[in-house]
Amino acid sequence: MIDPARMDQLQNASVLVVGDVMLDRYFMGDTQRISPEAPVPVVKVAHTEDRAGGAANVARNIAHLDGQATLLGLIGQDTEGELLGDILSREKVRSELMPRPDIRTISKSRIISRHQQMVRLDMEEAFGPEHADALRQRFEKLVGDYDTVIVSDYAKGTLGAVGGIITAARAAGKRVLVDPKSKDFSIYRGATIITPNLTEFRAAGGDDSSDESMLASARAMLSSCGIENMLLTRSEHGMSLITPDEHHHFPAEVLEVSDVTGAGDTVIATLGTMISAGYNLPDAAWLANLAAGIVVGKLGAATVSPEELAARASHVWSSKIAGYHPTVEQSLLHIDYAREQGERIVFTNGCFDILHAGHVRYLAQARALGDRLVVGLNSDASVRRLKGEERPVNCLEDRMEVLAALACVDWVLPFGDNADEHDTPEQLIKRVRPQVLAKGGDYTVDTIVGSDFVQQSGGEVAVIPLLEGRSTTGLITRVRG
Repeated sequence: MIDPARMDQLQNASVLVVGDVMLDRYFMGDTQRISPEAPVPVVKVAHTEDRAGGAANVARNIAHLDGQATLLGLIGQDTEGELLGDILSREKVRSELMPRPDIRTISKSRIISRHQQMVRLDMEEAFGPEHADALRQRFEKLVGDYDTVIVSDYAKGTLGAVGGIITAARAAGKRVLVDPKSKDFSIYRGATIITPNLTEFRAAGGDDSSDESMLASARAMLSSCGIENMLLTRSEHGMSLITPDEHHHFPAEVLEVSDVTGAGDTVIATLGTMISAGYNLPDAAWLANLAAGIVVGKLGAATVSPEELAARASHVWSSKIAGYHPTVEQSLLHIDYAREQGERIVFTNGCFDILHAGHVRYLAQARALGDRLVVGLNSDASVRRLKGEERPVNCLEDRMEVLAALACVDWVLPFGDNADEHDTPEQLIKRVRPQVLAKGGDYTVDTIVGSDFVQQSGGEVAVIPLLEGRSTTGLITRVRG
């Protein structure tokens, strides 16, 4: 059974990611005419985005799961390398990038119009043996400080000395996870686990014509290549964890596929983080499979938060993994990550003392206004000041747990312990910076606390009608009567 307490230990996971790093650039705009210079569409760029790609995306996935991620890779002494370093800093990834004057930072620029990619421009040159050897030497000096190593291979030459990297890691007693690109898996000899997809598995000689053939050929690969385990990602068929003595099949956990970009990065990042946090290999693989199901439902190279993973795990398996309780600061950081990924954050607040049908319907309507819902919850002291000494009926911890169990609620954050706040969530709203502020009852937009801040920040304020005849005060009166 999954141990929910370990989800609170993810910040102790220490992972060194080494591999091909790149800068992903997006230029987005509308297309309304054909160029007079050539028969090509003209894209009027309205928005640009720079994101961490390749091994850097693996590292940011670890950081978004609260793990301690360090990234080792090669970049040029150029603007793209500086941009990538800035992105990693914002993503809370420790950078050990090695700038070199004779190479350029790998970058991929995508021109997108009306949700369609028009063209991709790749700026890259293969790294030479001297670059790969310099990286190996730096790796040997760093590896002792980490629990787990992830090798992210995109076949750009960074890992030309991958054999020496794995040998050094295993000599230091570290687990090594490899996301392969080479058709020759023997170059990853000594790895703890390898995570090919079906295309990579077939290219390496794997046979997936039947489950029996798949298991037999996978075990033959592991034996001949000196690799301990394999987590084979099988698209709509889910994943298979294959060891010399046993196997586990995990069915695909996908509600709706929007974009498979970066799903492999999420899988190995989740697997490495969970193993580093103390989960055994089958449980870590199960959670990685769930994370993949979540991330393909998002657009672009997205990530998964611990709250999303815990909620999905609790829904799929009654292991009560939803017992994960992030700190307020962790939750605020996860909200920032979600916003940066383009998710629309909705905020509402209240006492929610005795949860009833009116509350549930209201919260579901609030969540429908965006992608993620944050509930500001009055502290016990705040409720007493507002409702009287006999309230709340349920303490803050119990109210938080009940609210967090609702599928429509993503984060619950308390406020109001400080009497100087006048029992309003204004400071919390300013920290969360929601795109939508929702409130129910007889409020008008101009009487809702925080409405000025949200509107001035470009957001909107929504008033949601409450379900008549339902209230906590009414429930208490009926029970006592």
